[in-house]
Amino acid sequence: MSGPNVTGPLPPAAPLANARFTGLPQLADVASGQRVLGPGSQGDGLLAVQTALRDMGFAFHGAPDGRYGQYTARALQNFQVHASRTFPTVRPTGTLDAPTLRALDALAPAPGARGQSRALPSAFYDGQPVRVVVALREHRTFLFDPEGRLVDIFPNAAGATATPTRTGLKMVRAKLDQVAAEAAGARLWNDRHVFGARILDLSWADGRHSGEELHGTNAPALLGTDVSHGCIRHSNEAVLVLHDALSAGDRVAIVEHVDDPHLGVQVPVS
Repeated sequence: MSGPNVTGPLPPAAPLANARFTGLPQLADVASGQRVLGPGSQGDGLLAVQTALRDMGFAFHGAPDGRYGQYTARALQNFQVHASRTFPTVRPTGTLDAPTLRALDALAPAPGARGQSRALPSAFYDGQPVRVVVALREHRTFLFDPEGRLVDIFPNAAGATATPTRTGLKMVRAKLDQVAAEAAGARLWNDRHVFGARILDLSWADGRHSGEELHGTNAPALLGTDVSHGCIRHSNEAVLVLHDALSAGDRVAIVEHVDDPHLGVQVPVS
């Protein structure tokens, strides 16, 4: 015997918790499943989402403007790749649906802050402390201080399919200033601006040369994509911070995702 036929409206969805997103009717509609923001969308809710993605270190070329375009789609898709590791209902569509907004509501920092509230990578790789974690699939670079505290998160561009960035534990082999970076660009690519403002040359952790670098870029609109010859590109503003923060010998972990099994707590010294 079947149960009673319940009719009537569905119960209201739980309100958004992050103050970045509260009081915005456009986002309330998304959270309740009544609306998806994609091509043609614009409004204050979308502006709040763009700003949050930028503050979390996802590539967003130009200033948030409340209008959905290719850079909004790219930032959303990179966030969705990240969030799907913790929130299985999130899919990398590049549009803002209810699962994506709920995940963003949980992970975005408070208004006016940069970073992320949780689901961050560890500052240890196979038990060894690292200063940088590069997450290739979400196109973000995490900078830690020597005590393992997160300093900032920057967007990056990684290796193209034909020339992928190789994962593993690496270290800073040498630091090149702007003059040296321009000389390398002119010598290797006949373009003295191709490496941007700085280069951090990387070797494998055992000292073998990797042929990869952290460097700046003269094409910031390509951040958030797989486009390089294996190096990890950053904005010139970001690479200046990385160059100043890091020293030769500092370790850099390159992983596909922030939940890579090599990332974990420090191994106690016996």
